Amino acid sequence: MNSRKVNGFSGPGEQALRGGRDGRQGGLQGKGESAASVPPNWTGGRLEKRLGYRFRDPTLLIQAFCHASYVNEHPESGLKDNERLEFLGDAVLDLAVSTLLMETFSDAPEGELSKFRAMMVDEPGLYEVALKLELGEYLLLGRGEDQGGGREKPSILSDTMEAVIGAIYVDAGFDRTLGIIERLFSPMLARVGARELIHDFKSLLQEFTQQVWKTLPQYRLLEESGPAHDKSFKVSLCLRGQEIAQGEGSSKKEAEQRAAKQAFLSLKEA
Repeated sequence: MNSRKVNGFSGPGEQALRGGRDGRQGGLQGKGESAASVPPNWTGGRLEKRLGYRFRDPTLLIQAFCHASYVNEHPESGLKDNERLEFLGDAVLDLAVSTLLMETFSDAPEGELSKFRAMMVDEPGLYEVALKLELGEYLLLGRGEDQGGGREKPSILSDTMEAVIGAIYVDAGFDRTLGIIERLFSPMLARVGARELIHDFKSLLQEFTQQVWKTLPQYRLLEESGPAHDKSFKVSLCLRGQEIAQGEGSSKKEAEQRAAKQAFLSLKEA
């Protein structure tokens, strides 16, 4: 049987396309050979339980958490970074979420499905799932990135979530990966179905500030205007005594969510 490659991850023919289990990829060694060097206390057992999937090739899971900064500082480890798995996982996630949306909303037009998919696979959505899985504790980071709060950065965690999905796909194929994605993203899919706010930015911001600065954001009502049937609210969001965002809405809750979204998207890039 001819060998075939899936985005650079080689395996035996069609088995590789559907998630061949014996292929070797990304510079990591397969079964029966010496594995690349990883920290002795690194183990993914608890994460596999959370995922509901046990890897046949554990080196795939290790690579999914290997940030480029770690590879640069530890060239002797023989590890490759997770960027290729991230690339693959991004494509797999798009296809899986598209499949779930087509099944869930059988009468929805293409434009609405595209909007729903964008909300589920954007950075806040991936970050939300990554937090629930506690991916940050498994990251392999360079010293500078680690000391700079890399384990809590939404950009790093969302990229790692995609890499984990890519690793599952290479190890197990699309059908198994689809089932895992359906379970992990089901709360978000339910919120889409209820036409609710897809991301609770207040909760995301609270998780982020608690992990990075060990403090919580504070909201203060600045202004309430308009007649009873058409009120408008303006709130201020402060962090450690300093205002970092404002938000307006037709309710205090909506104004707070908008302020939280502005603050979250700004802080994660800082």
